[in-house]
Amino acid sequence: MSIFQELVPSFSLENWAPATLKKYLFGNDSENMNTLCALMMASDGEYSSLLISERILTAYDKLDDEQRLGFFNLLDDEYGLNTDELQKAVESYSDNPEATTFRALTHAAEPKRQELFRRLNLAPGGTKQLVKMREHLLQLVRDHPKLGKIDVDFRHLFNSWFNRGFLIMQPIDWTTPAHILEKIIAYEAVHEIGRWAELRRRLEPEDRHCFAFFHPAMEDEPLVFVEVALTPSVPTNIDSLLDSEQQSIAANEASCAIFYSISNCHAGLAGVSFGNFLIKQVATSLKQRFPQLRTFATISPVPGFRRWFSEQEVSEETLAWVKQTTEEAKEGTVVEKTPKEIAQLAATYLVEQKNHRGEPLDPVARFHLKNGASLDRMNWHADRSPKAIKQSIGLMVNYIYDLTRVEENHENYMQHRKVVCSSNIRKLLVK
Repeated sequence: MSIFQELVPSFSLENWAPATLKKYLFGNDSENMNTLCALMMASDGEYSSLLISERILTAYDKLDDEQRLGFFNLLDDEYGLNTDELQKAVESYSDNPEATTFRALTHAAEPKRQELFRRLNLAPGGTKQLVKMREHLLQLVRDHPKLGKIDVDFRHLFNSWFNRGFLIMQPIDWTTPAHILEKIIAYEAVHEIGRWAELRRRLEPEDRHCFAFFHPAMEDEPLVFVEVALTPSVPTNIDSLLDSEQQSIAANEASCAIFYSISNCHAGLAGVSFGNFLIKQVATSLKQRFPQLRTFATISPVPGFRRWFSEQEVSEETLAWVKQTTEEAKEGTVVEKTPKEIAQLAATYLVEQKNHRGEPLDPVARFHLKNGASLDRMNWHADRSPKAIKQSIGLMVNYIYDLTRVEENHENYMQHRKVVCSSNIRKLLVK
């Protein structure tokens, strides 16, 4: 992989292009994105497609926001489905269901822009640039919903290109090259890493581990990474893991592996599942290395709770508690007593409140429950950072990954949307 990465940057299509093609393909005067895309789709040769792909990606990189919108509108208008051709292919296959008519049908059923994206992917660095292109698209879809059709094509292709079989899991530690460590700092999405000393505390001690998935076509870009703490018990707050004064323990003294942060690194890969594979693979790897580990759990945020809570009718006592908790979190103190009402509401939110697909409202709950975890415990005052107070009033939860039951839990969730939870959580649902 390292040899491959060293070789790819040295291969410049512009250097290899014949003189007769350079003047046209690499000029700056007459070409525009419309012309270049049409030229590439008309090309019959792999070599010429490579040349034009590099030119298109170079040109795309220079577009401003308005020009990107124009480019995506071009893809929607000119490179979608030909419904007349598709209808004829359906009728032909219905009359004569053989390999030739089936091939024609599958060809007609695929939007032309999928082939355009495949050819763009041929260019050096093409995969990475297409991921960035989708990130730009997702920023536009909310205001321009018709462009969502293009995102369907991106997701279809990315789910194939980033198939689990192509992903490489690598440990990240304090000896990892600095340019990758810088990306870990930049991409950390759950608990911000402000200084190199903080990163060192998360990577260097023997009770701390970090693992990431990489893809050969994305060079040294991590796709997703998870941070793990080895502990003697399941923590009830995040400070016990992030506090710089906390003493580390010998790895063989730990009985629990705690997944306390998982970060997806590229917005352009949203909806492409990596984290579920990573957590299970890391858990299996740690179990093999440290056989004494008995519990695999998380200390997880509940990012949607406060927004949902603000829409509920609650007592004055609970509202006063929330206000006091918010104020005292700023001062570094803790409100000791938690009203039963808010605990019941939190349990209801995590277990019973569903979105239009019948899945839990909370995105972190969806992620872990879909992976086969069970909801074990709610911890109040577990994260007193401004971000956590704003999102969840400081609530964090422990999800348990029982390696003997994750597949069963996963199947129950996928088939019945069943939320597996502890008896303590279930008791709170009985009002």
